[in-house]
Amino acid sequence: MNPACRPLCTMREALADPAIFAEILPGETWAPWRAILIASRGEALTDDERAIFTALTGREREPERPVDELWGIVGRRGGKSRAFSVLGAYLAGLVDYSAVQAPGERIKLPIMASTTVQAAKIFSYMLGVFEHSAELRDMVDGDPTSETIRLLSGVDIEVRPANYKTIRGETLAGCLADEVAFWHLENSANPDTLILDAVRPGLATTGGPLCVLSSPYARKGELYRTHQRDFGPTGDPAVLVLRAPSQTMNPSLDPAVVKRAYTRDPAAASAEYGAEFRADVEAFISMEAVQACMAGDLLERAPAPGLTYQAFCDPSGGGADSMTLAIGHSENGIAYLDAVREMYPGGSPDAVVSSFADLLKTYGLGSVTGDRYAGEWPRERFRAHGITYEVSERSKSDIYREFLPVLNSQRCSMLPVPKLEQQLVSLERRTSRGTGRDIIDHPQVKGAHDDVANAVAGVLVLLASKPSILDLYARLAG
Repeated sequence: MNPACRPLCTMREALADPAIFAEILPGETWAPWRAILIASRGEALTDDERAIFTALTGREREPERPVDELWGIVGRRGGKSRAFSVLGAYLAGLVDYSAVQAPGERIKLPIMASTTVQAAKIFSYMLGVFEHSAELRDMVDGDPTSETIRLLSGVDIEVRPANYKTIRGETLAGCLADEVAFWHLENSANPDTLILDAVRPGLATTGGPLCVLSSPYARKGELYRTHQRDFGPTGDPAVLVLRAPSQTMNPSLDPAVVKRAYTRDPAAASAEYGAEFRADVEAFISMEAVQACMAGDLLERAPAPGLTYQAFCDPSGGGADSMTLAIGHSENGIAYLDAVREMYPGGSPDAVVSSFADLLKTYGLGSVTGDRYAGEWPRERFRAHGITYEVSERSKSDIYREFLPVLNSQRCSMLPVPKLEQQLVSLERRTSRGTGRDIIDHPQVKGAHDDVANAVAGVLVLLASKPSILDLYARLAG
């Protein structure tokens, strides 16, 4: 915290004062959270609090100064939203920023999540803190809206979507980032790394903390990397990471709820309630590998004489799935992606097939390869438009498995078409219970898709496994 930003009271005093936070986090059940909040502000702990702190963070002593970042990796129903709303209310209402505030400037405290609906949960908790606290309620300037609490001190508490573009250029008192482990899973063009990197400069003026809270998920992303780097005694002293099961942080949680979850799905429950990163879910493709094979800003390559093209189609399986088509060619040992089409659900399937057939014919193609899971209708509809639909011999997991070495060895050249990069880096390798086989697919969460990635990987694998005529001539000539 910038020394010029003066706390009006300590966190310990605020938590003990009935007019501020004492009734928000009361009693022994909230003792773990009180210890963490006090320690995060660089305040001394009692011996009992220090024992709790060590068990949660793996560190023997609390920080000597307020931390720059606080990461809470806690199981669901562990009280993290309520606890972090108290921290947010403290940063917004009980710290004087006037020494660093330009005339007329509004300092922001954003609450960020994948969607504003998710961020609204912490916002509602924080609004409740201001309305309940006799000391804080008079700080509110006018009537709060559904997304903003304005304070007379010139601080605005705002609900924000997780977007690295819209958070830039503002002075921040702090930032509350909710369920970060799932930010990169929502088919967003905003990877967690980019968003958090965009937030940090906004905190430089006030020295306010980046506060990240999330239940864990796969062993990837900023949450996992920060845990690996900074949890425990060897971590950065300015970055405090706690990890705890739900019942540790919320002893009042019904054990029967947790027990049933473990009975239904032990792997999922260990993450949801045990705060363990899932060992059965891993990142499959790295961002670096994808970007190394992206060909500048070109979005499509026109058909060229003398080249032989191939195509792969991912028909819509219904629901929210798109129907996608990718076309490419092979040249000098490199599989080139030439064109991609995505048709969103809701339109006429026959019109989509007709459009795809026209594009295929533009590239001199009379056939397209696609997966088998859409049934007979794509074969019938493509046939009606003069295109043969050939069922792929490879499953989706097989396609991705064969695509990885093509990508890692940079034997392909892709186009920066919408969604492709994000869908590729979101792919997960999961170990199937029972069979023990690896399944490679998009994340199993609402809103996640891999339609574009499947079509692109499909055609590039076809090209990499079947050299073009020009390649064969070149080999014969050599």
